[in-house]
Formats: sequence, C-alpha cells, structure tokens
Amino acid sequence: MTKRILFLTGTRADFGKLKSLIHKVENSEKFDVHIFVTGMHMISTYGMTAKEVEKSGFKSIYKYINQNKHDSMDVILAKTIMGLSDYAKELKPDMIVVHGDRVEAMAGAIVGSLNNILVSHIEGGEVSGTIDELIRHSVSKMSHLHFVSNNRARERLLQLGENENSIYVIGSPDLDIMTSPNLPSLYDATKRYDIDFESYAVFMYHPVTTDIINLPQNIKQTVDALIKSKLQYIVIYPNNDDGSEIILNELSRLEHNTNFKVFPSLRFECFLTLLKNSQFIIGNSSAGIREVPFYGLPSINLGTRQKNRSNAQSIFNINEDTNVILDTIEKALLSKFEPEKEFGEGNSDEVFSKLLEKDELWNTSNQKIFIDKL
Repeated sequence: MTKRILFLTGTRADFGKLKSLIHKVENSEKFDVHIFVTGMHMISTYGMTAKEVEKSGFKSIYKYINQNKHDSMDVILAKTIMGLSDYAKELKPDMIVVHGDRVEAMAGAIVGSLNNILVSHIEGGEVSGTIDELIRHSVSKMSHLHFVSNNRARERLLQLGENENSIYVIGSPDLDIMTSPNLPSLYDATKRYDIDFESYAVFMYHPVTTDIINLPQNIKQTVDALIKSKLQYIVIYPNNDDGSEIILNELSRLEHNTNFKVFPSLRFECFLTLLKNSQFIIGNSSAGIREVPFYGLPSINLGTRQKNRSNAQSIFNINEDTNVILDTIEKALLSKFEPEKEFGEGNSDEVFSKLLEKDELWNTSNQKIFIDKL
C-alpha cells in the first residue's frame, strides 16, 4: 500500500537539507510525496524562496503564509499549527517529516503527534545555541522517528529518553547535494548573480535570539572588521528571527561598497558552488559548521550561536570584536585543512529511502514511552 509522506519546509536552509531526501522518496512508487511550504519561503524580503521550491519540479506543493512582518515566534508557531492542521486533515498523511530547530518544525511535530500521524525528525540530537536548541529537543520529544547526522546526536537522543530502535544515523542530507556532480560551475554561479570577484569570502550572520541586547554592538563590530579587511565578500541576509532588522540595518552600510555583494538569498546549489570556491566563511551560520569543513575550508565562527556544535580543526571560534576578527581573518587566509566528514559521507538520501521501505519502521507505535538510562 502506498504511503503518503508530507515534508514540511520553512526556510531556504532546511529545504537545502531536505531536497535530496524528497527527490529520492518521490522517485519511488511506494510513496506519495507532498510538500508544505511556509515560513521564510513566503516572505519577499528574504527572496520569496518558495519559487525555488517550485522550480525543483516536485509534484505536489502547498504554500501557506504563516506570519506577518512583526509576528513573534509564538504567534508564528500558532499560525503554522492552524494552517498545517487543516491541510493535514485534508491530505491525511501517514508521516510528516520535519527538519531541525525552527518553529515550523515544532508546528509539524505538534500537528503530527496530536493527530496520530508518525513524525520523523531530521537532524535531531544536536546542539544549536539560542532558543533554537530548546526547539530542536522539543521537536525530538514530539517525534516518533529520528534520522540523525552522527553518533554524537544519537547519544544525545538516548539521553533524552528516546528508544534506540527509533534512531537512525543517516548523515547530514545537505552533503548529498554537496557531493553531486550536477552542481553548477563557478562560472555559471557567478554569472547568474553578477559576481565579478576573483577571490572572496562568504558572510552570513543570524540573530542570537537569547542575546538581542548585545546584537547591535556585535553586528557593528563584525561589519567594521569586514570593511577594514579590504577583502571581497558575498553577503547573504540573515534568517527572519527576532533581531533580523538590526542586522539588515547594519548591512545597509555595505550598499555602495564594491567589495560586497549582498543577496536576500541564493539558490542552494549555487550557494554551495560559491562556498566551495571561497577563501573562508565568516559569521554564525551552520554552514560554517557543516558545509565548509566538509570542503576543507576555514570557518570563522562568531559568538555563541553554534557553540559546541563541532570540533573540526578548521573552525576558529571567536567573539565579535573588530580587532580579533581582523587577526583571525589573517590566520584563516594562511591556513590549510583536510576535509572533515563529521556529518556523513553524502549518501543520506539512499539510506533514508531504504529505511522507509522497511515495514518495521511503519509499525512504529504512536504511543511513545520514556526510556530510562540506568
């Protein structure tokens, strides 16, 4: 009997990680695949990336606006639950697949678990920093199945009382696309976005929602350092968490500086090509923890947002201090690293698809119990 699977995506980042999984599952006759598109995807300020989801060629896409400009996270959560609940009652999926640590993922887990729909969580069991970490672990507790990146994540889920038989190590799905021979060439990527830099770094900086009071100073110190470095940068907008307007206001200082190319969003495949050919990444994005070390490039990780998430030697962990940043940029430019494979080999889609084909996975009980570690 065909199983109906609903994937939920709320950001350009989680879609990049889910994309290979969706393709693999949709190509199987055993599954009927649908995608619920919401969150940042539906906001024009951040590039209306729902268009990128549509361009990917998936058969069944449902778009839902879950927020206004100044909605707080709790309001966004409530709106997403309402919209997804109505859609799920109409679609009647056998499984809802969510990713990571966003409020949209929490909404998916809540709707699934409260309606006796199996919930699968991609990349649970990790540390995120900020409010994201609370959300990630909450999503895990509301989920029935866990598809994690590595054994460290698996151990954390066991600490949370999850059943070891519900946890599967598949690696990080974005690595599937990173290793794909079908990525655009550097020429095609730079031509598409009118980038004429011979060498460049990538800058991505998101709000730390639990430290908003220090955000204005932190982002100012950071942008000051980038300007003073005299290097060229590809800059990508932050996510839409509380505080993003503070970051966007600071980025406006770069508007007429020819050393900077600023984008609301980039197509994920083009982003990976540009990342792979960069000198380094700087900021507090998870891309500096996952993708860049996999390519063997330096990451300058600022602040606490990604604290303790990786031990890769290629990551420079520093605070947002102009002079410290400038010194670290010099070190990064002189450094050489071997590729890290902390988050898998790039075959998550194959592992995930084969697991879904097993009958015992679909026999997972909707009734969860806490497993004590004695």
